[in-house]
Amino acid sequence: MPSLKEVRNRIVSVGSTMQITSAMKMVSAAKLKRAQDAITQIRPYANKLKELLENVSASVDSSDNAYARNTGGKNLLIIAISSNRGLAGGFNSNIIKKTNQLIKNDYAGHNITVLSIGKKVQDAFKRTSYGITGSDLPHHAGNLFDKLNFENTSVVAEKIMEAFLSKQFDKVVLVYNQFKNAAVQIPTEEQLLPLMPSKSAGSSSSKVDYIFEPSQETIINELIPRSIRTQFYKAILDSVASEHGARMTAMHKATDNAKAMQKELKITYNKARQAAITKEILEIVGGAEALNG
Repeated sequence: MPSLKEVRNRIVSVGSTMQITSAMKMVSAAKLKRAQDAITQIRPYANKLKELLENVSASVDSSDNAYARNTGGKNLLIIAISSNRGLAGGFNSNIIKKTNQLIKNDYAGHNITVLSIGKKVQDAFKRTSYGITGSDLPHHAGNLFDKLNFENTSVVAEKIMEAFLSKQFDKVVLVYNQFKNAAVQIPTEEQLLPLMPSKSAGSSSSKVDYIFEPSQETIINELIPRSIRTQFYKAILDSVASEHGARMTAMHKATDNAKAMQKELKITYNKARQAAITKEILEIVGGAEALNG
């Protein structure tokens, strides 16, 4: 049985850890509310804009739409979105696993480049052959989280679109955690480029004859890039909300585990203390009997 001092030191240590995890849980809960409000506000707009442009793309000649070209090439850009910090359960590891799965299974044989947004996924791929080298794409996109807004993310989205239009990449895929609730985050793969027509657009029931005002060229040059920038921003907001939800859940479980461990240590401490007291009583009684004898 450990000494009383060792058990007492462990109780103090666990109590300090519990205070830290409890504070991190409350901070993540406060940040989650703001992040959840942001994603719930932009998600309906982004989804409706995407649906509209998918239907419009079905009625526009693909040769006139550079963002919808599908050459069947094998140059692939995977944009993996994680976080800059850990202590969020399986939030970061799920993105790394999902990206590795796409590389090894779904896109085996492709020329793959991974654009890492977040320090954790960047550390996972910077020593591999999939890292960004000699490209106009940002090498430290994790800085977006320092001041996250639509303007800053649009700069990165513009560089991604320029790389696609210059045929540096034939396909661009987003990998991120989609926010469902504080306890559930869904690792999601979403094609950003080329712009795909809606699956239901080809059916006669959903086919619409559009009257374009302004012209088709204006829609392609203005509205489609805006939609791509919005989809990119929405994916990052989804990831941020998922990060705070995952960290809040992880810290809640860590706090509960610390409470249970502290309770067990107190029981162990009391048992050791009772054993020490019993031993001292036995020694006193034994000494008294020896003197009487």
